[in-house]
Amino acid sequence: MFKKFLKIFNRKKPSYLNSIQDLKNDPGIIHLFNSINDHTTDSEILFVGGCVRQNILGDKVEDIDLATNLDPDEVINCLNKNKIKFIDIGKKYGTITAIIEKKKFEITSLRKDIKTDGRHAEVQYCKSWKDDANRRDFTFNSIYSNLNGELFDPFNGRYDLLNGCVKFIGNPKTRVKEDYLRILRYIRFFLIYSKNNHSEEIKKIIKQNINGINKISNDRLLSELKKILLSKGLLKIPQDKFSKEIIQLIFPQLKNFEFIRKFEEKDCKSLFKDNDFPFLISLLIINETDNAEYFMHKFNLSKFEKDRILFLKNVYKNLNKDFFQKKNLKIMLYKHGRQKVIDLIKFHILRSKKVQNFDELNNFQKMEETPVFPYNAKFLKEKYNFKDGKLLGDKLKQLESVWLNNNFKLTIEKVDNILRN
Repeated sequence: MFKKFLKIFNRKKPSYLNSIQDLKNDPGIIHLFNSINDHTTDSEILFVGGCVRQNILGDKVEDIDLATNLDPDEVINCLNKNKIKFIDIGKKYGTITAIIEKKKFEITSLRKDIKTDGRHAEVQYCKSWKDDANRRDFTFNSIYSNLNGELFDPFNGRYDLLNGCVKFIGNPKTRVKEDYLRILRYIRFFLIYSKNNHSEEIKKIIKQNINGINKISNDRLLSELKKILLSKGLLKIPQDKFSKEIIQLIFPQLKNFEFIRKFEEKDCKSLFKDNDFPFLISLLIINETDNAEYFMHKFNLSKFEKDRILFLKNVYKNLNKDFFQKKNLKIMLYKHGRQKVIDLIKFHILRSKKVQNFDELNNFQKMEETPVFPYNAKFLKEKYNFKDGKLLGDKLKQLESVWLNNNFKLTIEKVDNILRN
């Protein structure tokens, strides 16, 4: 079926992904592909987008996006017929999410743009893979692959990807005006994949259209920013003057990119692994003003994200030079949990010109176990006949205080003495 598809688009020889085996041998993927490919004589489903890019480059495949020439109702009918669970919450956007063995696969119907306004696109479902490819932003995002790794690549996106060229499909100015978020998407893909300098034409188009970003919702902007900060492209921002300028025009609260340079230093390279958005955004927005609070409010960060950021801001500004001793860190570990202490240690290392006890701090965040207070209300009630109430709570706090101040040690004799007096 795919060979016929390739022939339609005059591809003499299919090219192949570098590492398709993991997906090719996944039972869930095989079942899903077979179900849709066999649904009608012309129905097809193909990989598209990030998973194809990652396979071409030999990177780890993360989210799997799929495209099909069935419309959403036909997809639902097919999945029901083959007893495949799905979520249809994205149906109005043309996406049905199949669930196989707890894995989620987003299946989006082919479509073409009827009308665009810089923010939203009015689309029409279609059967043409070329029309679907033509509405995408960059050449390497319009590469499709079947289960055998054969590619439909109408704009030579594979060549551009392998050569580090971030190229718009068609007229770059038109592409940007269709959806101004593509300005930020261009920056993201350039930081990750480009082996070249920004072209003067693209720089001019982006600067001329930067105000169009105001049409884009904060949710979409934040989602794109998260992808930038969590990518390997983050390390390039301090050296890429144009990318940094555009990011800071869109997010003026991101003031501290000089701290990102520290990740490149020999001792700090290990700190770049396993960072998440709350920590990285904290590094960039926390200063002595209300900058962090403004960013959190404007972009409506989650309670979890706000908690992590405010902890770092409020604790770090009040620290003295002796704070990062093991005893103090263990107390923080007990009171606030491992994640916040790891955040605090890395934050301190990356924002300090010189850290004298670097190895000790680095080892602490990797090795130290969270202390566990050995006594609770049940123990006091069963052993000492305490009743629920204020006295019970006060005695527990007293025990905890002595335990903390005695380097997490508290003998039963000391406990007995405290509770009987």
